Amino acid sequence: MRLDVCGVSVALGGHPIVHRADLVVKQGAFVGLTGPNGCGKSTLLRSIYRALRPTAGLITVDGDDVHRLPARQAARRTAVVTQDNPADLDFTVAEIVAMGRTPHPADAAADQEACARALERVGLSGAAERLFATLSGGERQRVLLARALAQRTRLLLLDEPTSHLDIRHQLEILHLVRELGITTLAVLHDLNQAAAFCDHLYVMDSGRIVADGPPGQVLTPDLIGRVYGVRAVHRTQLVFERLEKEP
Repeated sequence: MRLDVCGVSVALGGHPIVHRADLVVKQGAFVGLTGPNGCGKSTLLRSIYRALRPTAGLITVDGDDVHRLPARQAARRTAVVTQDNPADLDFTVAEIVAMGRTPHPADAAADQEACARALERVGLSGAAERLFATLSGGERQRVLLARALAQRTRLLLLDEPTSHLDIRHQLEILHLVRELGITTLAVLHDLNQAAAFCDHLYVMDSGRIVADGPPGQVLTPDLIGRVYGVRAVHRTQLVFERLEKEP
């Protein structure tokens, strides 16, 4: 599955937010989209998963215009995990994950297998009957990821998947997504995490994509200074562990 964003502009309430964005996510790649608050990252992502219609440009998944696809067909290609999800949903984990099967024709056996497999992949097979509201933040995020996996799509869109999580759960989620091998575009704020997990990185500023490439080439002190207004310094730290001497 390949995603192409070509010259996309998006406006909200008549105000331009995204300006002629070009972006590519190749099959199997984990691509990050980063930039300061209010730069248009989430707005661009929302246009990709059809919550907003672009005012200009084209968004295609495997060559098909996503905004011309029937809703169910689009949902069978692209799964989304957004950053704003209520924590007090009165559903069990199994019920939340089963919502991911909505785009598919009803098939009890296939639905059950897809949901069980999704929970297994996120390490929550034993939590199916627990109430969503009783879970920790990290567990809830894994359930929402399982719901996306149950859709059986080949493109995953994530909007700040680690927001409100402690560092351990942030790393668990990103490791998990990385290991899935699904074509993924993720909006990320943490530049260290973007550098560690992404194959390719796009940086936005004031509604425009201002840089892209491998993280090591993109996240330079000069670019970070221009985009974020902070001074960045590359540091290398060696960590030594004492080895026991052999007798």
